[in-house]
Amino acid sequence: MATEVEFSLEALTSSARRHIRVFQIHQFLDRFAMGLTVAVVALALTDRGMDLFQISLLFGVYSLTTMAMELPFGGLADNIGRKPVFLTAVIASLISLALFLSTSDFHVLALSFAFIGFGRALRSGTLDAWFVETFRAAAPNVDVQPALAKAQWANAVGLAIGAVLGGLLPDVFGAVAQSLGFSIYDVSYAASFGVMLGVFVFTMLAIDEKPRPKNGNALRQGFASVPTVIKDASLLALKHPTLSMLLGSLAFFLMATNPVEVLWPTHAKPMLDDSYANSVIGILTATYFFSIAFGASLSPYISRIFKRRHAMTLAATFAGLTGVQIALALQGDIISFAAIFILYSVILGASETPASSILHRCVGDHQRSTMLSLRSLIQQLGAALGLVFAGAVAEIYSTPIAWIVGAVFLFIAVLLALVLVKRLALEADS
Repeated sequence: MATEVEFSLEALTSSARRHIRVFQIHQFLDRFAMGLTVAVVALALTDRGMDLFQISLLFGVYSLTTMAMELPFGGLADNIGRKPVFLTAVIASLISLALFLSTSDFHVLALSFAFIGFGRALRSGTLDAWFVETFRAAAPNVDVQPALAKAQWANAVGLAIGAVLGGLLPDVFGAVAQSLGFSIYDVSYAASFGVMLGVFVFTMLAIDEKPRPKNGNALRQGFASVPTVIKDASLLALKHPTLSMLLGSLAFFLMATNPVEVLWPTHAKPMLDDSYANSVIGILTATYFFSIAFGASLSPYISRIFKRRHAMTLAATFAGLTGVQIALALQGDIISFAAIFILYSVILGASETPASSILHRCVGDHQRSTMLSLRSLIQQLGAALGLVFAGAVAEIYSTPIAWIVGAVFLFIAVLLALVLVKRLALEADS
């Protein structure tokens, strides 16, 4: 294998530099369109008459659709091409936005969220693979990681700016929307629809991919392979108790934290003045994403504190999240809530790398994709179950009570991570 050359933007060919710029613009636009709605989705649903349990059910529909579709569609892009699959994902997003704008009916909204999940499953890794393959062709043997980092930076900035603008638009143009008979939050959704149309056009014109031979059986083969993938992954986890405990811990982790991610805007908005509440929610949403990225960057330093014992790092971050989630539920003013929420987001970001390190250490290359698929399935299932449970508790009691009860799931995740510490120590000694 040829030695990789250190990445240098100035040393790249003009085609390689253009390729990076095109993908950065594409990632920015795509995430910008998503960011426009992410800050206000729970508020928009509340404005449409949905209670907290219904909101949780709708997000559960999204999680379950993503979970059901991600495996069968996983290999579709490899068979028929990355560009057509991504364009299909954009069409699914446009249908979802159109359905959302057209209704206040729970069942139609559920269909809208199903299309979001469908689009998410289609998007998963699609153009990332195209970017890496094309970059390697334009810049042979050059380290691709810095190029991916540039794309991920554009991705994060697009999401953050979209979140800020998505929160600002209802405050600025909400009165106009209401005078026309629309919800104030429809402004953000209409803006997202417009940007998503731009993403479709930009993808058509700027993403260059050679057509692939048509494989009419690709989708059928994808669905047919699902039972085998699940069986193989489950058997692998059962034969490897370390993996079973890790996946169980991650499931309980998502059961506790996903309801916080979904429901926090509905809890924070009453702390704010109506004239600027949505703008503050947008800024906090952007801060949430940047805080997660910051937490991820801190992860290596936290790992050194625990002498690179990833299971111990995972247990410590989960324990920290348990306490901070309870503290977050007890906040009654926006300043203290925002401060605790930012800390919560940083710890969330720090928890991702230790879990991934343990998983990749436990499986070989021939098992990696299978285990990643199972991890995705279990995490989506945990997120969906946690949302439904938290939504029911929040509707009967309150959102803070739901978060405090959810912290019990985090405590279980901590216990499983501590068992994992002992198991990995025994494996290291044997």
